Amino acid sequence: MCGRYAASRRPEDLVGLFEVEKWEPQETLAPDWNVAPTKEVYVVLERPVKGADDPAPVRQLRTLKWGLVPSWSKTPEGGARMINARAETVHEKPSFRRPFASRRCLIPADGYYEWVTAPEERQLEEQGKKKRPRKQPYFVTPADGSVMAMAGLYEFWRDKTLPDDHPNAWWVTCSVITTEAETGPLGVAPAEGPGSLADIHPRMPLMLTPDRWDAWLDPARTDVEQLRELLAPPPEGLMRAYPVPTAVSNVRNNGPELLEELAAPEESTLF
Repeated sequence: MCGRYAASRRPEDLVGLFEVEKWEPQETLAPDWNVAPTKEVYVVLERPVKGADDPAPVRQLRTLKWGLVPSWSKTPEGGARMINARAETVHEKPSFRRPFASRRCLIPADGYYEWVTAPEERQLEEQGKKKRPRKQPYFVTPADGSVMAMAGLYEFWRDKTLPDDHPNAWWVTCSVITTEAETGPLGVAPAEGPGSLADIHPRMPLMLTPDRWDAWLDPARTDVEQLRELLAPPPEGLMRAYPVPTAVSNVRNNGPELLEELAAPEESTLF
């Protein structure tokens, strides 16, 4: 799954990388090395500009809340639980099938965090003998230093308790699509620890390579079976992973020091 990631690139850089046509400087976010659910995040999407004479879709850089609230939901409380959508079922789940058909986005990231538990501690947790096993965080990022474009969905939700002209009458939220983790060797593996993404966690965010960006963002593409073809995992060996300080486990901590590569894990995790 993807429950925490880093996003420190400047919006001006993202505009160039993704060939964005419209971005509002007032929506600028501060660099965030510990992005957590319900935070505002950058997404790239294509849709007509509100109030414009031309109805053609325009590629935009927007800030949305992470945690998708379905349009039919009575309240927004469930959004924090819908930070991820599974690639295998996204086309059929009630919360995701409509945005999958027409409201797809890219969620830029430096990389994402995942926590590894030593096998013996995981067994104790499963047996109810240990409530808080030690977990070592790893940072997973493109080996070549490029942006990680995670496949995402976005949705609109209307707060009916507010008048139409209220600035918070509409919520726009998003979710990251995940897929089965790669079992092949990492592009760059740590000297000690996991050799593949599957060794870290059975799921991973679906990263889309640049050759799929246009097709994924195109709202005119609505054929579900054709869209499902875009959910194929990227080639193996594009990622690297390394242990980082356990300080990232506390969402209140934030700063580039969270990405510091450790010589060895702080918490013992055996492979």
